[in-house]
This record gives sequence, structure tokens and C-alpha cells, in this order.
Amino acid sequence: MQVYFDMNYANRAELLREQHHVLEGRLAHVLREITDSRPRVQEEMENVYRKIVSYVLLSSGLGPPTDIQVVREVTAALQSVFPQTEMNTFISLSKKNKEQQLKNLAMLVTGIRLYNKECGKGGSSIDDLPAVLNEAIPSATQTLDEGLNTCQARAHQYTALLESMQEDQDRCTQLSSFKLKEALFNVRQYEAFLCILLSDVITSAQEVEKMNVQFTATMEQLKNTVQNKVSVNTNEVFPLFIALSNLWTGFQDEMLLLHFLTNMTNNLQQFSEIQSQLFPEDMLSSLLEGMTVKSDEERIRETKGIRVNVSDFKNQEWLFPETIDNFDQLPIQYHSFCAHAIGVKGLTLPGNPAIGILKHRERCYVFSSKEAAYLFAQDPDKFIQLNVEKAKEYAELIQLLELRHQFEDLVSYAQAGNAVRFLIKTTIKCDSSTQTDTHILPPTIVTSYEWNEWELRRKAIKLANLRRRLTHAMQTELSHMRRENSTQVYLPKDVGTQTKRDSSSNVPRPQIFLEGLRGGSSPTTHMVKVDLTRAVDET
Repeated sequence: MQVYFDMNYANRAELLREQHHVLEGRLAHVLREITDSRPRVQEEMENVYRKIVSYVLLSSGLGPPTDIQVVREVTAALQSVFPQTEMNTFISLSKKNKEQQLKNLAMLVTGIRLYNKECGKGGSSIDDLPAVLNEAIPSATQTLDEGLNTCQARAHQYTALLESMQEDQDRCTQLSSFKLKEALFNVRQYEAFLCILLSDVITSAQEVEKMNVQFTATMEQLKNTVQNKVSVNTNEVFPLFIALSNLWTGFQDEMLLLHFLTNMTNNLQQFSEIQSQLFPEDMLSSLLEGMTVKSDEERIRETKGIRVNVSDFKNQEWLFPETIDNFDQLPIQYHSFCAHAIGVKGLTLPGNPAIGILKHRERCYVFSSKEAAYLFAQDPDKFIQLNVEKAKEYAELIQLLELRHQFEDLVSYAQAGNAVRFLIKTTIKCDSSTQTDTHILPPTIVTSYEWNEWELRRKAIKLANLRRRLTHAMQTELSHMRRENSTQVYLPKDVGTQTKRDSSSNVPRPQIFLEGLRGGSSPTTHMVKVDLTRAVDET
């Protein structure tokens, strides 16, 4: 069951991308014939126009292409937006522009046909996809809900039997504990797959509801714009036609998704049929007589209001709703099953996050009871290793409990991609080499380039073609009886002049002497000042 789901399941984006790629591949031949054609006569023009009608019809998927009435409707709608008189303009476009115009024409024709169907003017071959989806989605949801209820009831019964066998070894001796655990893991995996499919169906239902509202509003706006007018502005109605086409394509995608999910549900059911063969209802009823079968919800309600005491743990980090944002979106290990019960008891008991989420080495773990939480928190690494050993014993637990990080040498089919389609062992060592291209860019060699001067001369003579040319000369009145004159001038010589001369003057140094400063025989001092400085004109 795990191998089938891993190889066939695809999410919405991947499935739609693949479907669109397949559709483009089917239309590639017709598209290539249209874009590569070069019609010259009227008959060839009409042939290309018929191919355009076929392309529009096939790309829209509205009605069988072999129905004459459908072909006439498509032709009439196409002629209203793209008459045959515009074929010459279309042929002159580039290939890329042709492809884009063909896609636009296909959307316009689809919108016109949907509008005509709404007005009762054709479209009898167009299925009412919104009505079909509104009926099919609840049916698919009901089928998945019934399958979930059945497998959950089985899981609860198996869990009750295993718990009773662990309490009393002599009880249920006719059952194999190993087989019973395998059956428990099988229904738990089946439950997980059904939850994934149910989530996709609910997402599809939400998208359909949203598109129904948009489709109705766009159709009403288009009706108000047209209002039985003979001619309308294309800038107003063309965007509405394209919007209708895009919404209808969305309905077609949802039909494809619903068909895919329905097939997945039916094919998965065959893997759970062995449960009734190994453990018939009569046998289970007799073995469970006198036992209390608890559901997952009842087990969680029993631990309501119970939580671990953070003060009892010094080196452990516990998370609670009031201590962290987005508490419900935390990535819980072991698919939200009790981290203690898996390795110790071999049971997949639902964990209650309200008890407390243990964060150990950046991973979050939940538990089914306070006692289990305390035991696990005392030595988390020990119990994590026990869970790994249990997964080695029951290999299906690797995918059920999402233990791929514990088994790094295994990869899933989806992760392997197109290279490897089975479980492989990673290469620890390998020889590798790289080489850089000498010329990364494409060569830009100019073939007409010549480096030889004489080759250039030869080409110039060849271009001039002098062998077939004549040289002509004529004389005008201005040049009659004239001769060539020439004059000669003498260049000026270098001349230098002196405009001033260098001169200097010497200023006399002052020489002043004082006499009588030392005194004399008389009591009165008589000082005499003698100036011996020479005059300027004497120097």
C-alpha cells in the first residue's frame, strides 16, 4: 500500500502541471501544422482555417470533436472574432505570435460558447461541470468519511486487544501479537492516506465554491454588457470571455483532480480487504467481549486538564499553547503518536499535545499520558533508539512514523524522482571531475574579415570592375588657358631682444659712537655722540 501510494499520488500542483503538459503534447502536432504552414492559394488558406477550428475545439475540451453540431458552433464563434479575411495577417506573424494568438482565440471561443449556452443558443454538448462537481464532491467526501470511520474502528479494536494481551499473556492465545501489530500499523497507514485524500477533496470543494461565485458574477456582468446589442466594444467583452474560459478550465481541472482522488480511494481499498480475511468481524466481536474499546477521542478526553510539571525537569524544554505561537502547527514527530508507546509497547496511541510537547534536539514529541511523558523525558535518546529498533522490526513504520531522517540511506520514490525508482543506499565516496568549456559563448567569427592588404586590394579592384569602365575628362571655362601657379614664402626666423639690465646698490652701514660714558675727573659726566656713518652718495 505504501509503495502504491508513493508511486501514484501527486499533489494538486504536480497533477495539474502534468495534465497541462500532456494536453500541450496532444495539441503540439496540430499547432505545428498551423504555425509552419505557408498557404498561397485560397484552398490552402481554407485548409489552415479548418485546422485552427480543430485546434480551438480540442484545446477547449467542450464537446466531442467528431460532432458536426459542435464543429459548426466552434466555427461560428471563431468567425465572429477571427474571420477568414484576417488569415493573411495571421500568416505574416512570427511563430511565437501565432501560438499566442491561437491560445487567445481558443479562450475567446470557449467564453463565447459558454455565454451562448447560458443564453440557450447552443452548447447542448457542454456538460454542466459546476452541477456535476456539486454532486460528486459530497459523494467522494462521504466515501472517504466512511472509509475513515471503518479503519479507525479497526484500529481501536486492535489497540484494545494488544493492550489486553500485554496485561494478560494467557488471553487471546489464538491471536499472534506480531500479526496483530502488523494489522494495526496497516490500518493506521490506511487512515493516514485517507486523511491526505480527504484534505485534497476538501480543498477542491473550497476551490469549486469560490469559482462558482466568480463564474456567476462574470456571466451576469457579461449579460449586462451585451444586453441584446447588435455590436459591442471588444475591449469590454473580450476580457470577460477570457475570464469565463479560465474559470471553466478551473472546473475541468477540479474534475480531473476529483477523478484522480476517487481512483486513488478505490485502489487503496483493495489493500485493506485483507483485514477482514485475517480478522473477521465475528472473531473480533468474540475476543472483544467484556473489553472496553476506547477511541482516540476518548483517550484524549481522559487526559484533559493533565499536564507535566515543568519544574520537575531542569534540562528539558516543554511547550504549551500559552508559551508559543502556532501551537497547533508544530511539526510533531512520529505522526503525532505517543513517542513512548511505540518503542515500549509497539502501539500507535494518539498523543495529547495539551499534556505538554517535549522539545528535544529541535524535534517535538507528544505523549498519551503524563506517566509516559515523564518516562520519556528521563532519557529521550534511549526511547528514540527503541523506536528506531521497532521500525527495523516493522519496516512499514518508517513511512508511517516519518522516520526517514533516522534511516538516511533510504529515500522514497517521490524523493528519488526520475533517477531512481526504488530504495537506494547513498554513496559515501565518489570520484568526480569538472571541466570548464573553452568557449562558453557561441562563436562570433566574421567570415568576410581579411587581414591581408593585397587581398583587400584584389576585392576592391573586383568591386570597381575597371576593365569595363572608361576614364573621362573635361575642361570648363574657368580652367581654360590656365596654368598651375605656386608660390614660396620664407618662414620667420627666431629673434630675441633685451628689455632691461640687472643692477644693484649698497646701503652704508650706520656707525655711531658715544664718548664720555665712563666719566672723568670732573664730577659731572659729559657724553659726546659721534656719527661716523657715510652718506649714501659716497658709497
